[in-house]
Amino acid sequence: MQSFDEPESNVRPLDGDGDSLDPITIDTPRDPDDRPDAQLSDGYLPTTAGSTRHSPFPPIDDYAFLSDCETNCLIARNGSVEWLCLPRPDSPSVFGAMLDRSAGHFRIGPVGRNVPAARRYLPGGLIVETTWQTETGWIIVRDALVMGPWHNNDRRSNSHRRTPMDWDAEHMLLRTVRCVNGVVNLEMSCEPAFDYHREPANWEYTGEVYEQAVARGSDDSPTLTLTTDLRLGLEGREARARTRMEEGEVCFVALSWSELPPPRTFEEAAQKMWSTTECWRQWITLGRFPDHPWRGYLQRSALTLKGLTYAPTGALLAAATTSLPETPGGERNWDYRYTWVRDSTFALWGLYTLGLDQEADDFFAFLHDVCKGDDGKPVPLQVLYGIDGERELTESELPHLSGYDGARPVRIGNGAYEQQQHDIWGTLLDSVYLHVKSRRQVPETLWPMLERQVQAAIENWRKPDRGIWEVRGEPKHFTSSKVMCWVALDRGAKLAELHGEYDYAKKWHDIADEIRADILDNGVDSRGVFTQSYGSDSLDASLLLVVLNRFLPPTDHRVRATVLAIADELTENGLVLRYRTDETDDGLSGEEGSFTICSFWLVSALVEIGELPRARQLCERLLGYASPLKLYAEEIDTSTGRHLGNFPQAFTHLALINAVMHVIRAEETHNAGQFAPAHPER
Repeated sequence: MQSFDEPESNVRPLDGDGDSLDPITIDTPRDPDDRPDAQLSDGYLPTTAGSTRHSPFPPIDDYAFLSDCETNCLIARNGSVEWLCLPRPDSPSVFGAMLDRSAGHFRIGPVGRNVPAARRYLPGGLIVETTWQTETGWIIVRDALVMGPWHNNDRRSNSHRRTPMDWDAEHMLLRTVRCVNGVVNLEMSCEPAFDYHREPANWEYTGEVYEQAVARGSDDSPTLTLTTDLRLGLEGREARARTRMEEGEVCFVALSWSELPPPRTFEEAAQKMWSTTECWRQWITLGRFPDHPWRGYLQRSALTLKGLTYAPTGALLAAATTSLPETPGGERNWDYRYTWVRDSTFALWGLYTLGLDQEADDFFAFLHDVCKGDDGKPVPLQVLYGIDGERELTESELPHLSGYDGARPVRIGNGAYEQQQHDIWGTLLDSVYLHVKSRRQVPETLWPMLERQVQAAIENWRKPDRGIWEVRGEPKHFTSSKVMCWVALDRGAKLAELHGEYDYAKKWHDIADEIRADILDNGVDSRGVFTQSYGSDSLDASLLLVVLNRFLPPTDHRVRATVLAIADELTENGLVLRYRTDETDDGLSGEEGSFTICSFWLVSALVEIGELPRARQLCERLLGYASPLKLYAEEIDTSTGRHLGNFPQAFTHLALINAVMHVIRAEETHNAGQFAPAHPER
């Protein structure tokens, strides 16, 4: 049985890797004018100002993220599960208080307390430990989506198409409690709201006394089984329990949605918690993490990316949520619970950097599946897919939900699946090239698909598109899309050489040279700066990929001019914007925060052009913006430091990995005068 630690003596918990707090992590001042001397002296980088706003919605970065690689959930600081979709991450929500305070929750914690004394991830995994203090005592709550040994041994899984591993999801949210000092009054409240709060839950007892109850909605809704060693009361749509816990006493609550048996005793619950810990620690041990103060950020980002995978198919979600706003109270609210080819292949860069490439095998198998129609014939690659390979993701709105902090509309589905975005072939082929070059051969099953993607880039690179940012205005000749088409031809030619297709290699190298010449003729302004689109003067952070994708060497004057122009002219308080919304027809109104991935891209690009001190300074500040649990949303408000957008965001965490590794490797080789990038020669 797993033993519980005593509560930490410090208010703030240990880092995810068990080390003490990194020296670069600073407490953010509440007064916007209370800023450190370093900022006042150079005027370049801000320190987050925090927020004194009052809202019934927790700050986005206050949520903890749990996953079993088949579903995920978000838990607020007060111990309430406020986002859980079942049975898949893109299914309708069962708990949705994150988007409407009446849309379902599942809380366990002390009576009358909403702010814990400390909260942390247990080292090396996705188990959250929350320590609570009251006037009379202390308790520790641990939460996990349970993982255990592979269990489909009598019959095959109906959903699992990838190679079975040693561990598998048990389709259970487990919450354990131990009173470690004094006496604490504990309460539990479970109030599901099926189908995005469109169907009420009907509870009924199924245990012999008060230890188990089941919640049902319509025939299409999942059946929820609540099992505990507390005494359950059923009050309308809510299952409730209260008890007085004394020092040394323990209890558990398990919410399950499959036929797998729930724990019946605390000892069984503790064993399931321990097996979940073992699963995550065995996985993270496969990675290669530098012995560095930033190691905890790398591990937490890797675990987050792994948690965003959907193990049955190999898909990788862009984020766990829908409709968390990019602009407070605004309309830039999207459903990110799908697999973007771009996001997923970029995420594989990050995992590959850390030596975690098993996920790449599964994702490429997923792509192999979705590039074939029902009749087995090839079909074009889309921008995004459902996590089971669905090709149609019709976008709609849920007007009955208030939205996070009033931000409406709440959207499900994503209309971007119909867009033309010409960067996807390059991101895919670059990821494949990184994955297979160490093996010195291209898998035979992948080659036909890769050949089709190169051909698609050849056929489309001269056409306008919606760009990497999926603008909903008129299509344009976006420079970054042209650069990624060049990447498709360049990496395709190198893959052809590995595969022994030398005629293809020669042809594709020649077309890559043609695309490069076209970009240099039309995508660079009089200053030598790459522009957002042909014929415009606007900057775009996606042009940082010019150096990161080796379109031009870091020593090229146009690369340096572009990186410094973005650093100096496309930033607010030192944080990078995607583009200026008043200069870009993106089909939407309102402002947006800085895109955190772009700021991390800038860190990597600054390292590439030799601006290491500036890169490290920016990297330190960005790490300081991390949530208390080292998680990131899509954006950061440049004036308050608030996290904005869907959470946690795969794109942000993969860029963190590459930026941090750029800085670490540059510092390691600085004295020798030679820089080793996160991804060497491509």
